[in-house]
Amino acid sequence: MGSLNWTSLLGTKALTGCKKLPIDTVAILALFTPLFPGSHPGRTQRSEKFHKSQHWGYCNNVSMLLGEDKPGIGGEPLLGQKLKPKYSVFPRGIGSDAPSWVAFDKQVLSFDAYFEEEVPDKNQELYRIRHCKIYFYLEDDTIQVIEPQVKNSGIPQGTIVRRHRIPLPPPHEDQFYTIDYFNINTDIIFYARKYKIIDCDQFTKNFLRKMGVRLNPPAYRPEDPYTMERQKIADSMTPLRPYECFDTLRQFLEHDGHVLRFYCTWDDTESMFGVPRELILHYFLADDTIEIKEVLSANSGQDAVPLFLKRNKLPKYAPTGLYPPGAITDRTVLNVLGGLVGNKGRYILDNRKTGAVHQEFYKDSDLTIGSVINVWGRKIILCDCDEFTKEYYRKKYGIKDFTPIPYKAPHPPKIERKFPPYTGFGSEEDSLCSCLGLLPKPPQKDFKKFMEKDRNGLESNVLRFVAILITDNPIDKDRKFIISYFLSDDTLSVFETTRKNTGILGGKFLERGRIKKPGQELFKSEPSEYYTAQDLFVGARVCFHGHNFLLVNADEYAFNYMEKHANEFSMANINIILNKLKAIGEPSSREIKQIFAATDPEHTKMIEYDSFRNLMVNITNGKLSEHEIMTIGRYYSVQDEAEMDVNFLLAVVQEQLKKNTFENFRQLSATFVYNDRKKCGLLPHYECRTICKSFRLPVADDLLRALLTMFEDSKEQVDYKKLVDGLNWRENPITGFQTIRIPPKYEDDWSGQPQSLPVKRIKYLPLIEDMFGTEE
Repeated sequence: MGSLNWTSLLGTKALTGCKKLPIDTVAILALFTPLFPGSHPGRTQRSEKFHKSQHWGYCNNVSMLLGEDKPGIGGEPLLGQKLKPKYSVFPRGIGSDAPSWVAFDKQVLSFDAYFEEEVPDKNQELYRIRHCKIYFYLEDDTIQVIEPQVKNSGIPQGTIVRRHRIPLPPPHEDQFYTIDYFNINTDIIFYARKYKIIDCDQFTKNFLRKMGVRLNPPAYRPEDPYTMERQKIADSMTPLRPYECFDTLRQFLEHDGHVLRFYCTWDDTESMFGVPRELILHYFLADDTIEIKEVLSANSGQDAVPLFLKRNKLPKYAPTGLYPPGAITDRTVLNVLGGLVGNKGRYILDNRKTGAVHQEFYKDSDLTIGSVINVWGRKIILCDCDEFTKEYYRKKYGIKDFTPIPYKAPHPPKIERKFPPYTGFGSEEDSLCSCLGLLPKPPQKDFKKFMEKDRNGLESNVLRFVAILITDNPIDKDRKFIISYFLSDDTLSVFETTRKNTGILGGKFLERGRIKKPGQELFKSEPSEYYTAQDLFVGARVCFHGHNFLLVNADEYAFNYMEKHANEFSMANINIILNKLKAIGEPSSREIKQIFAATDPEHTKMIEYDSFRNLMVNITNGKLSEHEIMTIGRYYSVQDEAEMDVNFLLAVVQEQLKKNTFENFRQLSATFVYNDRKKCGLLPHYECRTICKSFRLPVADDLLRALLTMFEDSKEQVDYKKLVDGLNWRENPITGFQTIRIPPKYEDDWSGQPQSLPVKRIKYLPLIEDMFGTEE
């Protein structure tokens, strides 16, 4: 298609004779103008403005009016059009996608610059050098120029150019300054004023280097000649009225709260009833004042005064007499005219200091360890100082030797407190409390130990042992006793089992209480020794109030507790026992291996416990106790897969849930899933118990703990899905519940029968390897 004839399209009258085009015509012109640039010679001004009003676009992800910067079709510039750069830092497609006002927020480039300003109406100066700061804000390419204020400059200073986008000098005033125009040792023009950039800060240098800009070396910083001349005149000027400046504010601001502390002594033995005095000297760095406090020991017989020396400046030499008021002053004031003129005097400072009294005061440089200072006639020796004082002298004066001088008298020997012997009335602890004070108090119990070792669910914290009497009486030899040791308060109780047709009534044999060890003096000052948990083990011989017992067995809880706390019970510590075995069997290791091999002729690598016990007794010649042999047997025993029947527990729990009509299993499962943040199907034991308690499951706490233990792994993580399925008596009823008649009991009574899981067979090969090592 050829060029379009605007006259044929709109009519000749519409372009020449008509004064005002209709709005539709203007819209058509604005629409076709980018397609046919220069095709119509007389585009009206109104259509030009309308054309510009349609140029909207996005710059830095912000919608704005672009005006004539918008290119034509295909992104190509129009005839005579110059495209302006939109991004001063990164081109499009490089760097972060965030807008510039987010990516470069609070990031500003700082340049040091100066400019020359002419002074035409003054002979003393022809020009001035004015230093300023140029800030370039990366977020929107705005620029700000600030001149630091100089005292008595005589010219208004501060913000020279407010923050905004600054256009380039003519003939490019339609464009604005970007980061590409800034570099060190270059000139830049802002509104016809020429600035010389001489340097920039470290952040600006790093940023420009990352942008690929090669930085120029810093330029020379000229000084203003008129300001330098004024400064020379001010330095050489001597005021007619002399003025002395005492700058005490700076010292106060720098050292407020900083106090040097010295430990001193004053020998006052020359006076009547005098004794060496122990003092503490405080030197205040804020105003060079000193105060001294006296350290009084208990029952010293001296009056407790607040301060030995009130805080003030301390003169080095005490004056022979007292000075009148005003004799010692910092300044000397002269009255030059008196009161003759209008009853008003005129005063000036006397720079000659006529009649001034000079007095030296103690400074921090005079205070060192070992020095003697004169405190109004009293000679005080500085013996030591604190850590802050040492650090202060180490930094300021370079002193490194702070060897203290011994100044404290040796403490008298502490008199050992002796208590009268026990009288036999009441307990020993109660009688001892009556000797500790005028108002006797009852003995304090170990409440913390009681709370830790008290019964908690299945953890009874009670060690039970089977014992027999050590006697020659054939009737008493068959008697069997249960000794219970309570870890919460270190008490013991003895219970005798009932046997038919023996003629001896069973039941409580010894009341619960603490039992003293035999062979101790009754009436003595020192507290008696009592039986502890470490004194009780299988094979131990104990004497309770004249009755000798031999411990022959223990329950499973006692064995487990002692092995769990092996650091407290050496008889259950497998490492100590193995070290003892190594020391005993090392000389005859080959014979011991042959004995074990002969005991196992079928090479099953296992032997019976009775044979193992006899071998250990023969090898050690009775040096190992029965409890130590049992510990070895339990450690190397063959574990049978005989555990508590889970169905048995589930049947009992389901029966209790059914009787209490508990059917809220769906919500219980949803609560477990909600608390499982990792969605792994496992929750800790305590958390599962807490959730079950929140739903008020009608199940005993001991039974709930045992049930949760059945569904947990080695890391005490409970599989809550299996747990809920086992509890759901509607969908998963236990069919074998009819055969269960007696629910499991969790009581403290123990008949002394052999444990439910006795040690039957021992794996002796791992024991030999741990004792003598592996053979090559």
